[in-house]
Amino acid sequence: MTSTKIIIVEDERPARDLMKTYLEAFPEMEVIGEYDNGFDGLKAINKLKPDAIFLDVQMPKLTGFELLEVLEHQPEVIFTTAYDQFAIRAFERNAVDYLLKPFSKERFKEAISRLSSRMESKEGSGKGESGIEKIRQHFAESDEKLHRVVIKKTGKIHVISTDDINFLEAQDDYVMIYTDEGKYLKQQTMKYFEQHLDKQQFVRVHRSYIANIKCIERIEPYEKSNFVLILKDGNKVPVSRNGMQILKENLDF
Repeated sequence: MTSTKIIIVEDERPARDLMKTYLEAFPEMEVIGEYDNGFDGLKAINKLKPDAIFLDVQMPKLTGFELLEVLEHQPEVIFTTAYDQFAIRAFERNAVDYLLKPFSKERFKEAISRLSSRMESKEGSGKGESGIEKIRQHFAESDEKLHRVVIKKTGKIHVISTDDINFLEAQDDYVMIYTDEGKYLKQQTMKYFEQHLDKQQFVRVHRSYIANIKCIERIEPYEKSNFVLILKDGNKVPVSRNGMQILKENLDF
């Protein structure tokens, strides 16, 4: 029997140790690495290519969902979390299972049983797809608000607070994100950002632009009935008539 290679990404040592202890009862499950943060876990998963991962949802530097967003390799996922609100959401996102901490040995056994069934199903069908793409799609279609944006640039992972975003510009199938520290290209749609960014702070001022209201220095007229935003960083952002109407409502003028 081929072993199922597993990586544990969990910031709490007791939880990692408990999972390793429970896994000893399953000789077909082989732990090939354990990591206490999302950044190291991300590198290891892409390098070692495990069959499955136990992934903590709430980690300070890079959350479990943020890790999945930029992950290249696509293993099966079992989420671990101490928060009820994440549990149902995670399971609905096509993860193999979720473990609500503190979890019992019996509950852990159920998760392993589901993982084994998933692995057998993949081997039988010959399909190597995991549920990660569906997890990503579910998040994109949800109404959850963004507080951070995770971007991979020149081999490095950047976590950008939405408060640090000055404006966004559509570029074909990508969105360019402008901050005081530089600009970052993200493979995503403007519709996604319009839906997930705080509407009290970010306004779709043009079909190709979303601006952070807090970064506006002034508004100037520009060609016919259009306008242009002059931002505090000196950049200029075009404003359509519809965008101007939304701005007026948000800025109350």
